[in-house]
Amino acid sequence: MAPYSSTALQNRELKLVEDQIGLLLERFPASSMPDKEFWSAQYDLGLAWVHFPLGLGGLGVSPSFQEIVESRLRESGAPSNFLINPIGIGMGAPTLAAFAPVELAQKLLKPIFTGDEIWCQLFSEPGAGSDVASVKTSAVKDGDEWIINGQKVWTTLAHVAKWGMLLTRTDTTLPKHAGMTYFILDMHAQGVEIRPLRQMTGDSEFNEVYLTDVRIPDSYRIGNIGQGWKVAITTLMNERVSLGGTTAGRESGSIGDAVRLWRTLQVKIPSDRDRLMQLWIEAEVSRLTNIRASQQRLAGTPGPEGSVGKLVSAELNKKVYEFCINILGARGLTYSSYEMKRPESIKIELEDGSLDFQKMFLRSRANTIEGGTSEIMKNILGERVLGLPREPSSDSDKA
Repeated sequence: MAPYSSTALQNRELKLVEDQIGLLLERFPASSMPDKEFWSAQYDLGLAWVHFPLGLGGLGVSPSFQEIVESRLRESGAPSNFLINPIGIGMGAPTLAAFAPVELAQKLLKPIFTGDEIWCQLFSEPGAGSDVASVKTSAVKDGDEWIINGQKVWTTLAHVAKWGMLLTRTDTTLPKHAGMTYFILDMHAQGVEIRPLRQMTGDSEFNEVYLTDVRIPDSYRIGNIGQGWKVAITTLMNERVSLGGTTAGRESGSIGDAVRLWRTLQVKIPSDRDRLMQLWIEAEVSRLTNIRASQQRLAGTPGPEGSVGKLVSAELNKKVYEFCINILGARGLTYSSYEMKRPESIKIELEDGSLDFQKMFLRSRANTIEGGTSEIMKNILGERVLGLPREPSSDSDKA
């Protein structure tokens, strides 16, 4: 009886999702309306994150059905909003759905999905990068507000963000993984100062953020006081899935860029062809692994599969764009401009809309750092998947 009931439930959920997709594409044709209006309609019909509750951009169904939504919308030519607000969509929204009061989630989720309110992540500090639990930014309770003082660094898109996910220290007497509290910060609040960090691409996508006596209402606290690490883990696991665990179609992402460049240049060198095929195989293995992982993933905090995808995709991107530079020959040594720019998204294009391969080659180095370094990903997989002994730590039990 149980298998039948499970199958019947899946069939009902699938029909609901397909009906909503049909309704969206019929009433709101993407080709004839502004992108943000389409995303607004998608959210209202529960197709933003299908496993979220009704009224919060979801339908309350299995998260495995989200891939059906994404696939159908790609086929229809619908616009993608991920590169407009990657941190909000990939990390902020799942954290809000898991821990925020319903009223706050209702206020914040739709502007995330439509791209009207960009989000950033305020975790890393000068002394707390890979070891996020070492954060020292302080939060002191003052009536119904908290007073924040500290510095954050490597904050992507902070200069265009409306909201930031902020991890603070609220109790300095407890071991470092305790005594932290998580907040949503208005990036336009008094006392917030954002300074650009220029990268080797010439852009200033990253920033350092100084917080001086910044006040945050207690109603913008996410999770219980002192339980910030628990909330932060949800954000970090979803970050790794969004960076490397997505299930895009074949010939997409970096390998798709390489294949299109290969065809444009009409490369005839056999060794280059063999190298491209090897990269294609690696990309397909990664893509299929991500599909299998997404089918097994339940609603809630993702498991170590996000670390697998993140590690593989980060290292693969470096190899793919290095290959692209190689087949460009002497042109690969040129660079469009080192003029400092503060981009409003993470999408890297030239003025004519074509891909800037030289900049992608340089930017791909950051893939192995952001969201957890490749070394940290290997530690996580070694300890949590392979069951190897934990790396020695001398301060995990100290305040």
